[in-house]
Amino acid sequence: MTPTIRSFRPADAEAATAALRDGRPHLVTTPEAVAWQVAAQPHLRMLVAETGGRITGTARYGAYPDSDTPGHGFAGLHVVPGARGRGTGSALLRAVEAELAAAGVRHLHCWADDDPAAHAFAAARGYTRGRVGYFARRDLAAPLPAVPAAPPGAVLCTAADFLDDPRPLYLVDIEGTQDEPGDVGLADQAYDSWLTEIWQRPDFDRALTSVVVADGGPVAFSAAQTDGRGRYWSSFTTTRAAYRGRGLARLAKADSLHRARAAGFTEAFTHNDGSNAPMLAVNAWLGYERCAAEWKYTRELAD
Repeated sequence: MTPTIRSFRPADAEAATAALRDGRPHLVTTPEAVAWQVAAQPHLRMLVAETGGRITGTARYGAYPDSDTPGHGFAGLHVVPGARGRGTGSALLRAVEAELAAAGVRHLHCWADDDPAAHAFAAARGYTRGRVGYFARRDLAAPLPAVPAAPPGAVLCTAADFLDDPRPLYLVDIEGTQDEPGDVGLADQAYDSWLTEIWQRPDFDRALTSVVVADGGPVAFSAAQTDGRGRYWSSFTTTRAAYRGRGLARLAKADSLHRARAAGFTEAFTHNDGSNAPMLAVNAWLGYERCAAEWKYTRELAD
């Protein structure tokens, strides 16, 4: 049966989220978060593939909003395992490439699951494989390392303590983002955009986001997202440049995991670029075990 490719609708949220999760036990998301991302982020679009009245594939894509070099775009496609090999992925990719090319995107960056069929699919369509990213899982029922002692002058709190003014956390986030491994140079995200896309996410858990404060302000944090199903996602852990080398990322992430377990969460997941040795070392110390991988693919789109 030929799939129908169409734009995501808010009523698709439950089915689209189920499709995104299918075959990806490491993915932590919610229907509310999926619908919110499409509605609240003007640069993000989403297509669904519908076969026999069922959503069998998704594509999330757009132009990088903060790229300091124009013409770069991103895309993430997923076809549910039981519907592969029937042209769904090809139809989604053609639609995404056409829309992005029409919008001026010339350099398309995609992530593909670490699966032989996914690699073959990307290579057959002219995509070149690049960097790798690793997903890792932590059973929160197993003993956790103790939260390290905070260095002199540093204290732990949570993002919930910054409800009146989250801008200090924004400044830490922006500084950390500039040092994230990647292939696209990004300009600083505007504060209003950060409030909408990060701070106001429906799955952002402020009570589990641990923050290290020193010298009168936040200097490190470990941000958490949760799905209401006992699953916790570590979305970003970072430290301001002047405070690195003191174990503050480890401190924040360990504290956040302890808070998650105390709150009844049973599984923790995270993702890191394969070249991010410091954070991979922190995750290993915390007891995370690699559970999946994805690979970056790029292609130049025709004018």
